[in-house]
Amino acid sequence: MADAATHPSSTAAAPTAEPTLPSDAYLRELDQAREAAMRTTRHPGSEHQGAPTALHDQLESAVAEDAEEMVALMHDLAAHPEVAFEERRSARALADFLIAHGIDAQVGVHGLETSVRAEIGAGADGAPTLAILAEYDALPVVGHGCGHNVIAVMGLGAFLALARLAAEDPAAVPGRVVFLGTPAEEGHTGKEFMAREGALEDIDAAVMAHPYGYDLADQAWLGRRTLTVEFHGRTAHASAQPFMGRNALDAASLMYQGIGLMRQQTPPSDRVHAVIREGGDRASVIPDLARLDLYVRSLAPSTLRDLSARVEEVARGAAMMAGCGLTLTWDEHPPSLPVRTNEALTGRWVQAQRRRGRDPLPRGVVSETLAASTDFGNVSYRVPGMHPVIRIAPAETALHTREFAAAAVSPEAASAAADGAYGLAATVLDVLHDPALAAAVAEEFAQAGGAIDVPRFFD
Repeated sequence: MADAATHPSSTAAAPTAEPTLPSDAYLRELDQAREAAMRTTRHPGSEHQGAPTALHDQLESAVAEDAEEMVALMHDLAAHPEVAFEERRSARALADFLIAHGIDAQVGVHGLETSVRAEIGAGADGAPTLAILAEYDALPVVGHGCGHNVIAVMGLGAFLALARLAAEDPAAVPGRVVFLGTPAEEGHTGKEFMAREGALEDIDAAVMAHPYGYDLADQAWLGRRTLTVEFHGRTAHASAQPFMGRNALDAASLMYQGIGLMRQQTPPSDRVHAVIREGGDRASVIPDLARLDLYVRSLAPSTLRDLSARVEEVARGAAMMAGCGLTLTWDEHPPSLPVRTNEALTGRWVQAQRRRGRDPLPRGVVSETLAASTDFGNVSYRVPGMHPVIRIAPAETALHTREFAAAAVSPEAASAAADGAYGLAATVLDVLHDPALAAAVAEEFAQAGGAIDVPRFFD
């Protein structure tokens, strides 16, 4: 008889109220691959000259002049977090800060009550107009767990530094620079609402940066659509006359399982998440209504459109199998597109960050499976754009957590705010002073397909 101790027991442990702990083996494998790549990979930087070195010296001094106030504002925003579309205090704080520095600022522009806009420079004929974007909405419960308080002061600090240069010598900032405070990124698409109301008219390029666990010149950001599916059945007594019913919960369950089975046949970067929000009230009554909410994400606008069509097919198939009616409601809020990064812009960001002692990694060093979504993607398909990320926390500190919210008021966040402000301002200054760089930015955007009709892309 074999020794029983050498064989696993055929009796599984009884389940408890606590879930099992997920394995971190995959994350450890990603960490090892990243560390190996970091030892051998470096961003090429930029082949363009940008603005004169003397102007960059002045720009760094201008950023330093406002650094202490920027840190105070960063902490103030974190102490008073406001969720999407409710950022009244935050928007007012940014506008008042600009006004206190002698810059006219408007609140409630481009169709959103909590947006902010300011401008400097008239710009000579043919001179570019660049926009610096800032976010300041927070998450429910977690607060600034995505670090938008840091984003706000990076954008504001960059704009103020350029305003200081222009005040000393208008020729130092030869184009027009627009500051756009953009509400409601978390779970919404505030930038899309603003773009539809003219926020990007006459803008030649847009820049912003986001706090993260790494310094990256570029990272994958998935496009995102939302879908609500309602299945309409017929109610009946679940015991006496079940044959007279059409079970909407059956259809919802079939769709949920169908999405799971479909994932094997989708590209690795595609994501579909779903919850069944409604599915009946009593077990003895066949439910006549079931509702699912879904997020659909993909790495390119075209693949996002394809994935959307496949999800619709699963919904229709589930409705047919259960004999139910179907209502599909896409995009209660406008969808987010993936970010299309302009490498000519990010090359100058890299050069600026190296001046500050950072060395942003190129795309691909950090796994693209670690991808979320942002409404800056909608901007990047209208005008050339960059959306690098800057380190404020250890790599293992996830976005949208209390730990990241704590990192967003740390000394590392204060350093990143100053480095990011300089990086954004330096990139803008380089484009304004280097016609070859400005041309390369525009040419790269055109070769990537140019502007698309974002509102009608999924029609």
